Amino acid sequence: MDLPRARAHGTVTQRLIGDHLLSGRMEPGEEIALRVDQTLTQDATGTLVMQELEALALDRVRTEASVQYVDHNILQADERNAEDHLFLRSAARRFGLWFSKPGNGVSHPTHMHHFGAPGKTLAGSDSHTCAGGSLGMLAIGTGGLEVALAMAGRPLHLTMPRVWGIRLTGELPPWVSAKDVILELLRRHGVQGGVQRVLEYHGPGLVSLTAMDRHVIANMGAELGATTTVFPSDEAVRGFLDGVGRGDDFVEITAERDASYDLDEEIDLSSLEPLIARPTSPGNVVPVREAAGEPIAQVVIGSSANPGFRDFAVPAAMVARRQVPAGVSFDINPTSREILQDLTRRGATFDLIAAGARIHQSGCLGCIGMGQAPASGRNSLRTFPRNFPGRSGTEDDAVWLCSPETATASALTGVITDPRDWADRLSAAPPTPELPDPPANNDAMLEPPLPPEEAARVSLERGPNISALPELDPLPDSLHGPVLLKAGDDVSTDEISPAGAAALPYRSNIPKLAGFTLTRLDPDYPRRAEAVREDGGHLIVAGANYGQGSSREHAAITPRYLGLRAVIAKSYARIHWQNLVNFGVLPLEFEDPADYDRIETDDRLHLSGLREALSPAGAPTLRVRNATRDEEYAVRHRLSPRQREAVLAGGVIPALTHEQ
Repeated sequence: MDLPRARAHGTVTQRLIGDHLLSGRMEPGEEIALRVDQTLTQDATGTLVMQELEALALDRVRTEASVQYVDHNILQADERNAEDHLFLRSAARRFGLWFSKPGNGVSHPTHMHHFGAPGKTLAGSDSHTCAGGSLGMLAIGTGGLEVALAMAGRPLHLTMPRVWGIRLTGELPPWVSAKDVILELLRRHGVQGGVQRVLEYHGPGLVSLTAMDRHVIANMGAELGATTTVFPSDEAVRGFLDGVGRGDDFVEITAERDASYDLDEEIDLSSLEPLIARPTSPGNVVPVREAAGEPIAQVVIGSSANPGFRDFAVPAAMVARRQVPAGVSFDINPTSREILQDLTRRGATFDLIAAGARIHQSGCLGCIGMGQAPASGRNSLRTFPRNFPGRSGTEDDAVWLCSPETATASALTGVITDPRDWADRLSAAPPTPELPDPPANNDAMLEPPLPPEEAARVSLERGPNISALPELDPLPDSLHGPVLLKAGDDVSTDEISPAGAAALPYRSNIPKLAGFTLTRLDPDYPRRAEAVREDGGHLIVAGANYGQGSSREHAAITPRYLGLRAVIAKSYARIHWQNLVNFGVLPLEFEDPADYDRIETDDRLHLSGLREALSPAGAPTLRVRNATRDEEYAVRHRLSPRQREAVLAGGVIPALTHEQ
């Protein structure tokens, strides 16, 4: 039950924020600034971050540890991804970052293994950075520019969230696992349920959850729209750090005995059953038995949402001495080299291969639509965090999200199957795989930062597909332009700047990538935007939760490049709202959500007096005039004084340049 209470106190979240608070008050809704200890970038977002470091004239990163991973775009169909990898390595060497080579592993579990530490803050240019909360970290996904600023020693600004205490009791039943815990929360609350909240787990049920179980749950807090997820640092965390040879990094961090939360909820783990998210939203969750019997064509196991040894070893045990039927593609994406080594040492890799599995590289791959695209209209079951339409690389995909147990039982039967029913038919006991002792600890594919004097001599390696950041002009005093797009609710950044093998290789080439902008919603949007760009640009009107999903700032940069100057929405996803601000796009919200229905595509909207309205003394409410319909609507912004300056300057980088 979601019950409001007095202000939270004595929580793990409060302790982590309090230990890193540089300015602001820890009151929900207030802007706060935090010191950042570590940063994480990946290749789909990292090339822009490195260009931003150049624009900021940074000589060397100022964090305790910053790591550049190459995990998303490792499918090298031509030279573009390989050239970006060379650029990223040269930038890591130049600016003093660690570099994780292509194929080393997915960023979040790899970072957890080698760098994650209780009590630290982590800013990552990937929305699933919140997985680090499994170790008692304050790990927050942000846009790339926030990460670049953190690398430069500047604070991370965010709105102080409410702390949502989720008390766990009981223990998971057989054939139910950690994925079903987070799917249960999504079933209850949907993809907007965690907006402006930190999910903090506590209670006696924690004792049965390993650190990697917690990673599964923390990772998909992003799908609820949460700022982040936090677990205590307790004996489960100590055991994990001991296992990876970093026991000295353990610090106990738990909530006070009388801790209270802004909101309370309880999950009895023993009452859960296998769950599955139907296409095309992580929030479209039903019991597996409700979908049972649906034919499937593909199963993919892997991703940062199910990255642990048991998430592969359990499927291996289930398929041992069995064969996946013809017509089902059974794909395995090991999340790290260590996982692949441990699976092989235990013989699990051989069981998977013998059952017909296809073993792929260690990386994200199908999760970001880089390979493993399913057949049109055929059901694909995945242990992934997201199933937004088209994200798989197939236009009319049908992607379902589930646990490894459900995915494997379904792979063996050829239809969606509750693993409990599969086990009953075969009298199969739940597998209880154990990690090798000690588990693999392979750091050979992690390049450490160069010494400063050597780093200063490194030149960045730029291939022809790497463009410069676009120039960002100041916000004019008045905006007059057409509504080129009217979008609905829950539009994802995958729909604004598509994932997949066609678009993502242009992630470093903004002019080329701009040609894919919003084409899933309107194939003609880029051409229409180009046609009015020189006439003052255009606006977008959207429903609730605009920009959910990935943190990729391309979803703000490419529309801005095409002339977008303002968005008016019912509400925004946190990271995309910040990304719009960072690149000088004014994010406005309807005072009356019903006004959304009064605006149509191609209506011409007028906003005047913006420089006064965004001045320090300006009121947050503005009037927008619809010249086409001779109507006016009240809209508001939520910009802090710092953010007002950035939008007026055309973005954060122009504002900082002016400041200097």
